Amino acid sequence: MSNQPPQGTWFKSSRSSNANECVEVYQDETRVGVRDSKNPGGPELWFPGVVWDAFLESGIWKA
Repeated sequence: MSNQPPQGTWFKSSRSSNANECVEVYQDETRVGVRDSKNPGGPELWFPGVVWDAFLESGIWKA
């Protein structure tokens, strides 16, 4: 997977350290999880690694 966060732990981007609205990402061998960093016990979204790669390559997240 491209732009990989550390495996096996929730990771918050260093770019969001000063913002109150950010997400955390979790990666293992086959999937990527996303959650709200303000609510770590709340819902999580999980994607197959290939879907996450397609999302990153699309550039949509830069908008």
